[in-house]
This record gives sequence, C-alpha cells and structure tokens, in this order.
Amino acid sequence: MPPSPHPSSTIQALIEKGVFDRLPLTFSTYCFDQIKEWELLFEAERVYFERLFGLLGRSEQELVDELFAPLRAVEQKMGVTEKVFPKRVFTLDQVDFLNRSQYYPEWRRVVADIFSRLNPLLDEEIARAGRPRLVIVMCPAELPVGPDRMWMRFKKQGRMIRIDLGTSDDEDFLAKLLTGAKRRAQQKTLPELYAAQKATSPHDAWIVDAGGAVSALAVTSPSGLVKLSYEALQRYRTRLMTQVDQLLKTQDIRGPRQLGAKLKELRVLPTENEIASDPVLAEFVRSVLLSGNGTLLINNTFVEWATVQSVRRAKPSVAVVSFGVRNKIKPFSSLLIYTEQETTTPVPTQADALGSYVDLEMLNYYVWTEFEKYPEYRRNTVYYFVGEGMDEMLVLAPPDFPLLKAESPVSLTHLFEMARDWMQL
Repeated sequence: MPPSPHPSSTIQALIEKGVFDRLPLTFSTYCFDQIKEWELLFEAERVYFERLFGLLGRSEQELVDELFAPLRAVEQKMGVTEKVFPKRVFTLDQVDFLNRSQYYPEWRRVVADIFSRLNPLLDEEIARAGRPRLVIVMCPAELPVGPDRMWMRFKKQGRMIRIDLGTSDDEDFLAKLLTGAKRRAQQKTLPELYAAQKATSPHDAWIVDAGGAVSALAVTSPSGLVKLSYEALQRYRTRLMTQVDQLLKTQDIRGPRQLGAKLKELRVLPTENEIASDPVLAEFVRSVLLSGNGTLLINNTFVEWATVQSVRRAKPSVAVVSFGVRNKIKPFSSLLIYTEQETTTPVPTQADALGSYVDLEMLNYYVWTEFEKYPEYRRNTVYYFVGEGMDEMLVLAPPDFPLLKAESPVSLTHLFEMARDWMQL
C-alpha cells in the first residue's frame, strides 16, 4: 500500500492481517487502486469497503477460497503473475493487459458473479439498519404539458396527489414545498433541517440544481449539506472546456486513458465555486463534468448524472433534485463534449421547452430507478415528483405514509410538513 494517503484503521488492520494477500491478484490489486485515494472517497464508500473486506476477513478461509476459485482459474489462463500484476499497484499497463486478453469477457463475468454473491450479504446488513429517507424531484414550470402527461414511465408505481395551490404567487411554490412558508420568511429547507439535526456524514443532504432557485432557498450551510448548481459552476465549466481543448491541440495525448490522467489535474478553484474547499466534493464535481456524456454542456444532463453519482457513491438521506429547461441542441459539430457552444457557432441560443419535457420523462425515471437499486432506499423512502406550478404530483412511498390516503387536495405547506414528519425533524 502506498505510504500516503492512509486508509482507515479498520482497512489497515485487515491489510496487516493479510486479508488482501489471500485474494486473487487482479481482485486485490484493483481494490487497492480504489482505496488508494481514501481521503477523496465519500463516507458511504469508505464504509462499503470496510464492510466488504471485513466480511471476507471474518469468513472461513475455505468459503473464501471457494468463492474466488473461478477467478483464480481465469487468471491462470490469462497468465496473471506478480510480475504482470505487482501487489498493491494498479496501472494503465495492467488495464491494457486485461483488455487485450481473449479471456477478458470471462474474467468480467466471473468478477460479476463474485459480487452477486457478496452484495446480497452486505445488503442484508444495510436493510436491517434502514431509516427514513426523502427524495424530491422538481420539474420546471415552463414545460408545455400538464401533470396528466408527466411521469408516464412509472406513474403506476405510485399515486397521483392533487395539490391545493391556493392564491399564493407562483414564486412561493418552491419555498412552500421545501420550507413550509413563503420565500420572504427565509425558513430552512428540508435538506438544511436534516443536515443540521441528523446528518450522519459530511455529505448526507443534497441539493442538485439546474439553475439557482432551489439552492437560493437554502439560507444556511450546515455541515452535511451539499449544494450543487449547474448555473453556479459556469466559470469552472468554461475553464474546463478551454483547458481540455488546449490539451487536445497542444499535447501528445495517445488515447482516452492518457487524457484521463491529465483531466484529473483540473480541479475547481476557490474563485470559481465554494466546493473547492471540500476535496471530496471538488473531485466529485470534476469527475461528473468530465466523465458524464454532455454534463458540461446540458444543464439537465448534469443534474441527472450528478444525482446518479451521488446515489451510487454518497447514499444521501435527503435529496432535492431540480431540473430546468435546456437550450436547443445546436449543429452536431458544436456539441463535442469539450466545446463551448456559445463561442463556436453563430446560431442563436434558444430554450427548448418541448425537448426538455421529452428528456425529463426519461431522466425522472432514471433518477427513481437509480435510488431503488440500493437497499438503503427500498421500502423506506418517500419520493415526491413535482412539476412547479402543477396542481398534481406523483408520490411513491411506503404504504404507511399518510399522504397516500389523501382524498382531497393537499397544500404545499402540508406536503412540507408530511415530509418533515417522515424524516422526524
């Protein structure tokens, strides 16, 4: 293991116990690579690795040997040795070695089979420690459809609930839903309340925002709250596109892996966004912007991919996801992943409300299915799918959530109160 950075004392104890050395070379080497930048992992990721290798460490060696026997057999056919795969070192050469092997598809299948046996055991532990969670997904007011045409892909999984909009100004819709009061009251949002009272990690409550309306409602910044706004990242996004363009034109980049190594150096600056002060979050955003297809250029693609990655990696207890209206796609030549559209084409920028609706029908579904992949969210998560200004919403929730029994329209303030009570705030 490289001397710095250091993993947790739990992982270090397992290393010293020899747990990693008793595993097949490709498996243990890859896992060492995953934890080598321990300080850049989210708390949920660290806990996962501790639980994974803790399980292997306390299991009978005969069972562990039986689990990994197929992988050892494939490694032997591939010619894997300590000369090819030095312990605790994972390089691009090793990646190329695996990719070039005729047995690579078999290797991938065997590794997948191993995790298909390990993950259910780990999932059982998570399910036993389940707790209430909340996800609110917002769509913008400008969509050219009503609630009858929203969430068609998974509407049958939940229940449509009528909303009593009252006589309030449209600008109070988000505020009442997320704070229970009008905007001018400047009350704390649900993610703020959760972060201040119950956060179990530094990244436990998330706001992922296409624009800035939802982020602006958060009047405090307690530990545990993450605020990501595509709009607020504009300076960083513009610099990334410029610098990547320069890299591709002026340096000898042989392939995507060499480019990836260069891209890892392009962190957000303190003058560009406040997330620069959080190394874990700064690396997360860099990765989202540079590995997601279109996340640099399209606001809703950024929101969807940032949300998906936060679920996979950070497992937030509360998440508010706010999509917007994207611009019309310009000629394809200007939609290269690292190209600034505003400066490369004379075609005027136009908002695309219809195209945004088409996209969001899929993206809302993607977000929901991503959460439901993980045991942390199954059977204990309340989902609000809301269109700003719409008089109906989609609710997916456990059977005991009171809102599912509502027969008359429910006010935005009452929706807030039900969500707050579910999270025991």
